[in-house]
Amino acid sequence: MNMIPLIDIALILLIIFMIISPFLVQSQMNVKLPTSTQGQQATTEEVIKIEIEKSGRMTVEGKRTSLANLEKELILRLSKSSGKVIMVQADKEVDIQTVVTIFDTAKKLGAGRLGIGVLKESK
Repeated sequence: MNMIPLIDIALILLIIFMIISPFLVQSQMNVKLPTSTQGQQATTEEVIKIEIEKSGRMTVEGKRTSLANLEKELILRLSKSSGKVIMVQADKEVDIQTVVTIFDTAKKLGAGRLGIGVLKESK
């Protein structure tokens, strides 16, 4: 029995699957963000809280700022002591890239730990 035609067909099918598989994997994944009805408030003064609302308004410890000025605000707060915790509380409709940018900036400036939370829904 000649096995060469069978091997040729198997290799052609392998090549076809290798070409098609990246197109099947590139589909977008939907993520349902968590919601919270009750949460624990941090009681330590070592936590820097950053809030991002649905409208894009950003506050650092209650002071309104923008993403462009965030680095300046964090330099002022992180320079006093190292190892502080950054807590980012964002609305569920905020782009995840904004949160990742904040995390990158905080880590670059020497934040100790990073946390993420959700804003309470306003009624």
